[in-house]
Amino acid sequence: QVQLVESGGGLVQAGDSLRLSCVFWGRTFSNYVIGWFRQAPGKERELVAAITSGGGGTIYDVDSVKGRFTISRDNAKNTVYLEMNSLKPEDTANYYCAAQHISTSTYDYWGQGTQVTVSS
Repeated sequence: QVQLVESGGGLVQAGDSLRLSCVFWGRTFSNYVIGWFRQAPGKERELVAAITSGGGGTIYDVDSVKGRFTISRDNAKNTVYLEMNSLKPEDTANYYCAAQHISTSTYDYWGQGTQVTVSS
């Protein structure tokens, strides 16, 4: 069974940076695409960024984070990171990581989330 645990969230001021971590357990990490999602109160969950199993490909699905957020992975540590710079109040949300096996098209495993709050 796959388990995902996020960490690194917190309360910061606008313009600050945070690095979120997602640690993966239970299966062969390099067989999974990992995505970072976020959900703000009253809003739908959205995919922020994703990284391919080998780390060679990334996507950023939210225009407002392009150039500010960077997703990366360390397959030796079974960990995916989301580096978030120049944070804005609208980045406030609960951030989740999720895993998608390379043979499927859905994210089947989810972490519990880590809260990011950006004050103005």
